[in-house]
Amino acid sequence: MKTDLSVTQLLQAAQSGDESSREVLIALIYDELHQMARQHLRNERSNHTLQPTALVHEAYLRIFNGEPMEIVNRRHFFGIAAVQMRRILIDHARRKAALKRSAEQNHLTLNDLTSRRELSPEELLTLDEALTRLKEIHPRPAAIVELRYFLGLTETETAEVVDVSLSTMKREWGFARAWLLRELTRDGSRGKSGND
Repeated sequence: MKTDLSVTQLLQAAQSGDESSREVLIALIYDELHQMARQHLRNERSNHTLQPTALVHEAYLRIFNGEPMEIVNRRHFFGIAAVQMRRILIDHARRKAALKRSAEQNHLTLNDLTSRRELSPEELLTLDEALTRLKEIHPRPAAIVELRYFLGLTETETAEVVDVSLSTMKREWGFARAWLLRELTRDGSRGKSGND
């Protein structure tokens, strides 16, 4: 049975480094933490990358693997957990906003994917995320982008590597560039994958 006293005792033991107490504690309070995470995520957009389980795990890690904090009792623990979940969501939003600002400031174009200009780290990260989504849906056009853009192969060399005609390669290269451009210029929503 879950009592404030048993949770408080487990918290104290877990804080002092007792791994078995941590395992018992998380089993005891997991459902409540998961419910708390679901409530936090209700206020977020529906395609948010963070799921309740990930939010619970991240908060738990911050509490027990971060800077030591004194937890007085069960109520205090859940208060700290709520604060940590909010901070995780804020940190996540800040990172996304920074990436979006960077993408807007360093707007990628179709010519950028043809000219192979050097991309900033933020642009490269944004391109990699979009290319990963493209690969999930259309593997061959994604492979063509990797060969043409990242390896610098010619159209003919790329067609040979992916074993298609030159006209098919050109068509799929154009499709991939247009698809990536659409993804890179979106207003913060992620592609068809439904992820943030």
